[in-house]
Amino acid sequence: MGSSHPSLEVTRTVAPVRQQVLENLRRAIVEGRFRPADRLVERELCALTGASRSSVREALRQLEAEGLILTLPDRGPIVRSVSKTEAADLYQVRALLEGLAGGLFAERATDDDIAALRKTVDELEVAFESGDGWQALRTKDQFYEILLAGGGSEVAQSLLHSLHNRISLVRATTLAQHGRSESTMREMRAILEAIEQRDPEAARIACVEHVQQAAKIALRVLGSAEPEPQPSSVAATR
Repeated sequence: MGSSHPSLEVTRTVAPVRQQVLENLRRAIVEGRFRPADRLVERELCALTGASRSSVREALRQLEAEGLILTLPDRGPIVRSVSKTEAADLYQVRALLEGLAGGLFAERATDDDIAALRKTVDELEVAFESGDGWQALRTKDQFYEILLAGGGSEVAQSLLHSLHNRISLVRATTLAQHGRSESTMREMRAILEAIEQRDPEAARIACVEHVQQAAKIALRVLGSAEPEPQPSSVAATR
């Protein structure tokens, strides 16, 4: 994928250091800097982030609760793999929730919300054309942030945030598949068109179709490289 990864080092901002560490490590996993089965060594993460071991440990505990990592007795924290079966479940639930979110957005969003959504779709096309895969992932995240906020359902927003984090373990791979960027843009334009027409049912259908197409590719990729079964953990059973 195109551009280099951003620094993980925390900065002196209003956000607490522990929150910055969590967000930076989560982003590094979601964007593929840390790959499935990679070990997350505390002292190395402290060096990368410039944060204390206690801040890093707290971030790792939260990432395990979110299902992004798990702790093995003989290796410590590692980035989780996603099995084909788990991915199928995640995408099925995601399709239902994103269909709901798209329909609610078409009903409730302001004109400014729709303009912001249109802007992210245009920016996504630019990212694809430039070959910047990481920017494409970030722009899609912005699209969903706007879609969920404009729909006004806090429950759907919370559930989809969790699903997107876990699905992001395979998203970078699916977007890299030949021809996926072109079909993604067609699907995103269809969602946007339905929303601009204030058609909740068409928006719901377009959102579901987008997720189903992404699922087909993800399951095909995972089926060709099925990960080994992982030991059970608190995070793995949530």
